[in-house]
Amino acid sequence: MYAVIKTGGKQYKVQAGESVWVEKIESDTGKSCNFEALLVSAKGEVFVGSPTVKDASVSAEVRRHFKAPKILVFKKKRRQGYRRLNGHRQPMTELFIKEITSPNGEVAKAAKKAKKTA
Repeated sequence: MYAVIKTGGKQYKVQAGESVWVEKIESDTGKSCNFEALLVSAKGEVFVGSPTVKDASVSAEVRRHFKAPKILVFKKKRRQGYRRLNGHRQPMTELFIKEITSPNGEVAKAAKKAKKTA
């Protein structure tokens, strides 16, 4: 089962149990957040919303906040001695998708981690 969610002006295809990097969300690490689904695919059925699918949601946990790799912007005007180099690091949030609920009541949950043994 997969779903498409929208956050930070972008759309992301997500599945239960995977991590995804999104634009920064103002939430504490370890907290849970819910998203409305734009599209849900479950057992061969595809539910498309206008704009969101009714009774469908995606539950995620905030794993960490970090900065994305640096993007370099270089400007130059030939024969003028004009050169500028700027760098930018976008603030990001890593989300762990815990569960996806479809409109027909089906729920896809992330597999639980095995406990470490000594």
